[in-house]
Amino acid sequence: MLASFLALQVGALLRGVPTVAAQPVSAVKIDYASPASWVCRPGRPADACGRSDQDATIVQADGSTRVERFHPDGDPPIDCFYVYPTVSLDPGGNANPKVEAQEVRVVDQQFARFASICRPYAPVYRQVTLTALRAALSGHPVNPDRELAYNDVKQAWDYYLAHDNHGRGVALIGHSQGSLVLAELVRKEIDGKPVQKRLLSVILAGYSLQVPVAKDVGGDFKSISLCRSASQIGCAINFASFRADSPPPPGEHLFGISRTPGLEAACVNPAVLDGSAGSLHAYLASGTQPQVADGIQPGPWTTPPKPISTPFVEVPGLLSAECRHDGGFHYLAVTLHPVPGGARTNSITGDVVVGGRILRDWGLHLVDMNLTIGNLIDVVRREGQTYVAEQH
Repeated sequence: MLASFLALQVGALLRGVPTVAAQPVSAVKIDYASPASWVCRPGRPADACGRSDQDATIVQADGSTRVERFHPDGDPPIDCFYVYPTVSLDPGGNANPKVEAQEVRVVDQQFARFASICRPYAPVYRQVTLTALRAALSGHPVNPDRELAYNDVKQAWDYYLAHDNHGRGVALIGHSQGSLVLAELVRKEIDGKPVQKRLLSVILAGYSLQVPVAKDVGGDFKSISLCRSASQIGCAINFASFRADSPPPPGEHLFGISRTPGLEAACVNPAVLDGSAGSLHAYLASGTQPQVADGIQPGPWTTPPKPISTPFVEVPGLLSAECRHDGGFHYLAVTLHPVPGGARTNSITGDVVVGGRILRDWGLHLVDMNLTIGNLIDVVRREGQTYVAEQH
């Protein structure tokens, strides 16, 4: 009951269905010419992406470890534009336009690693807050202004195009509320417009992009197809991850479900775009830093426990994924491949937990990006190579 109520309330907020009449929020525009209006922007010494520690410890099944150092590209040929998920703890229905610890932490988990292949742009925006979602859960909504979040991101996108893009290929990357906002931006400002020629891909994690059943184009986007090859550009990647042994249960859902007859939720497997099963190149939070959202803290990565000093851990061979149709759902099914008697952990965390209870209808929403980020970076890198080659 709790899970269903939470899903209904969050779904209403994020899909723009009013729970109660919205109250006016300050319409003052954010100045995106100011560096302070960006969580990440190239060329700033204090930039959240530039100072992020992305080193990872590779933990093999036999318990052996080695550190993989992260190296950003000093002169990448492409750009990435990111819209972060719901993280703000500000007291009102919409976040204030300041870079705070929550935004920095989620950028660190979901986006800073893309600096190895592209110039990273991540605008601050006045998103619907976690406060608003929790208030909806309690039955006392605080009336967020959903249009404000979209208008901020559109303004940031317009500023980026006018002052920074200069014809470069760009990947759009979002998660959860960020995916919702990006999908609307693509529908209104990119799909079928001249700027679509600069789109490498739009990555919508933790979202249900609608496409005609068994088709790759149509539905929410009219001319942007789902990505089926890393050499394909101008396409979309959409997925919502669930444990393969804990699929979406019956009931009202946000992820992996269609809302319209004849349509289904798109699922593109970042590990193998053509629809096959494939290994996930995950970068999981090691537990050395605070978590972005409520969940279960990662346990020891080896037996006996070894100290892990890096903020991320890689677990080669432990995780694979495939897109799966099941009971009207279409989702990314994540399978664990335990090694009996191995010295490495055979489990991962990432479930949404409320009141000590795992919400199965949210799947592995907290780690959608962590599970797939290595694969996504490989895809965007190859898309960028294709784009640059086509320009010459």
